[in-house]
Amino acid sequence: QVQLVESGGGLVQAGGSLRLSCAASGRTFSSYVMGWLRQTPGKEREFVAAINWSGGNTRYADSVKGRFTISRDNAKNTVYLQMNSLRPEDTALYYCAAGYGYYNYDYWGQGTQVTVSS
Repeated sequence: QVQLVESGGGLVQAGGSLRLSCAASGRTFSSYVMGWLRQTPGKEREFVAAINWSGGNTRYADSVKGRFTISRDNAKNTVYLQMNSLRPEDTALYYCAAGYGYYNYDYWGQGTQVTVSS
């Protein structure tokens, strides 16, 4: 089992940047696919990005390609989401998740709020 704690959210102007972090507990962090997903009120949770156990393979939603970068540091049990050129439509509660597939997750963090003002 793994526990996940996100940080780094906040309020930023359009065009700005934020870096989200997700710290994981547990000795098996490096065996999981790690993902970031987001949700706004009244909408379903949306896939944002994912990274495989080694960091050698990544996946991105079309809406964030070229602007967001997912990375991980297995020595620190941490996964990151660098978000550049932020847009108001990126405003959401961002969740970190762990699992064995790029689009299916077994463990979730509590979420960190990102708000992008126009």
